[in-house]
Amino acid sequence: MPTPEPAAFRTFPGAPGSPVLLHVPHSSRVVPRQVRDGIVLDDGALTAELDHLTDAHTAELAERAAGFCSVPPWRLVNGLSRLVVDPERFPDDREEMLAAGMGAVYTRTVHGQRLRPPGADPGPLLDRYFHPYAHAMTAAVDDRLAAAGRAVVVDVHSYPSAALPYELHGTGPRPPVCLGTDGFHTPPWLLAAAEEAFAGFGGTGLNSPFSGTYVPLKHHGTDRRVGALMIEIRRDLYMTEPGGPAGPGLDALAGALAGLVDALTDR
Repeated sequence: MPTPEPAAFRTFPGAPGSPVLLHVPHSSRVVPRQVRDGIVLDDGALTAELDHLTDAHTAELAERAAGFCSVPPWRLVNGLSRLVVDPERFPDDREEMLAAGMGAVYTRTVHGQRLRPPGADPGPLLDRYFHPYAHAMTAAVDDRLAAAGRAVVVDVHSYPSAALPYELHGTGPRPPVCLGTDGFHTPPWLLAAAEEAFAGFGGTGLNSPFSGTYVPLKHHGTDRRVGALMIEIRRDLYMTEPGGPAGPGLDALAGALAGLVDALTDR
């Protein structure tokens, strides 16, 4: 019998009235066989690419944080690697990462090497993985709006301590915790709550080396009931780079994230 395809994503319920949705898009290393067949890297090179690109242990971080919260948040976790599709890109030519070969379907590695054959059609991957994920995120935000009258999307990411070649803004500051914001969806109180929650890790920075937040297109720039913030944790705070095990810093960061979630819930 053929091996079943792993789940593309999963929604973990929180408290019925919680407005908070923890979004974990880049934590998985799973590449289904049919997708692996369309990648030109050998196994060793693919392993190295996954080490660099995976936001390792962030799903565990979000899970631990949810367990610490007085009112558990909801979680949507990507079960597949971003080398399948990157659910936080937009599949059009307005996305600046497309120029680096790292749009919704990556065609280049972090070092600019070819990842997929020239002219490979991204359509099947978008149809099978990207669009269902986008629909699920939209539904998750709609559910929080219906249940709580508001929604706060907290993107949980990590980033390497040393810049990788694909980073378009890698020459800027690399603080212990980078906070990505959106002019419409990140009100001052939301940013202040995150700065307070992560103050004990050596400081936070704003929109460097990564900027912006993820908000479904249905709500983006139109619905102020949807708040959003990106949390980018520098990997040397909690793990061995690249792609190594988690260390004792993971629990401390989970506690900080739980403190942020509780503050956002109380708001």
